[in-house]
Amino acid sequence: MSAPVTEEVVLVEHQDNGVSRITFNRPAKRNAMNRAARVGIVRALDECRGRSKVIILTGNGPAFCAGVDLKEGDVSTGDTELDRRSEWAAVQEEIRNHPAVVIAAVNGTALGGGSTLINVADLAIAADEARIGMPEIGFGLYPTLAGPAAQLRLQPKHAAWLVLTADRVSGPTAAEWGLVNLSVPLEELDAAATDLANRVASFDATALEWSKRALWKIPGEISGWSEAIAYGYEVADELRARSTALAEGLGRFRAGERNPGQG
Repeated sequence: MSAPVTEEVVLVEHQDNGVSRITFNRPAKRNAMNRAARVGIVRALDECRGRSKVIILTGNGPAFCAGVDLKEGDVSTGDTELDRRSEWAAVQEEIRNHPAVVIAAVNGTALGGGSTLINVADLAIAADEARIGMPEIGFGLYPTLAGPAAQLRLQPKHAAWLVLTADRVSGPTAAEWGLVNLSVPLEELDAAATDLANRVASFDATALEWSKRALWKIPGEISGWSEAIAYGYEVADELRARSTALAEGLGRFRAGERNPGQG
């Protein structure tokens, strides 16, 4: 990987194969998201646009992300557009709408907005030792972003447990509930996330981008069977028009050759 971009609170690294890593770098604050950190994420995502097929999100230190930094007041960058894009809800949209596949590598504590990051990521691997939860009910608050994100992604009783108890669940429980795809010991997390990212990055960038769009579209916006199938055909048509990967892949298959991802 190349040397990290110089930025205090968010680090960015790029591999030659289209994999990038964004690391939250406020370990003393459990990677709580102040304005500078949120701006750092937005700028890092912009830097990855057009060059990264896959982005790994992770944290430096014992925490993944402790959510929004509640100790910071209403701080402005002086740039109205950057302020808008770095509001916490807007950061989630930046991740959700980014063309790259985003993998959360949950190295430790993920609270409130930290759990939102897990849910907005396309894939997620957690350390067994990670603790994921929503403390908001203890402040007399419904988790404004983390609650809806969990309710859209998890089974109702699992989402309700997180919202109503303030309990923190472990990596293995998060995997059992479908909050993450996989849980591994902390010392294996980096290798597992890198292996997954490299595997996904072996596929065509256009196919990945449009498949990500489809995964958010169905069932988030389209829940009817016929409409969903019709959208699937639309995506296939877009891929044929935008990329030669499908034709090339079919050619390799017909010639008896293996495509990326085939065992």
